[in-house]
Amino acid sequence: MASLKRHENLGRNQFHSVSRKLRNIGKSSDEFEAMLSVLTLEEILALRLELAARLSRGKLYNIFLWKKLPDLIKDSILKAALSITTTKKDARRLLGLSDKAFKQIIKRYEAHAFFEE
Repeated sequence: MASLKRHENLGRNQFHSVSRKLRNIGKSSDEFEAMLSVLTLEEILALRLELAARLSRGKLYNIFLWKKLPDLIKDSILKAALSITTTKKDARRLLGLSDKAFKQIIKRYEAHAFFEE
């Protein structure tokens, strides 16, 4: 009986994993994730921007980072919420959103398209 109840709580999100997605396309590995896990989010963002600037020889013009930052963060948090929860309802609760707001955000950020293979 307990196994039936647990099975009822499984939803589409159980198959979502940012880690698995990035590993499948060759952008992540166990070693990379181990190194990444000791960095703070601030360090990761700063390093990523530094690397992008280095590749473009310091010319990161017209990106408007400060203006785009809220969208970048919300997109990342949404993908993480879908990865770590087993149902959309759980993800919605984790983010503290109403059902209507959650549906709008899923559509706006095309979250499920990211996880499709």
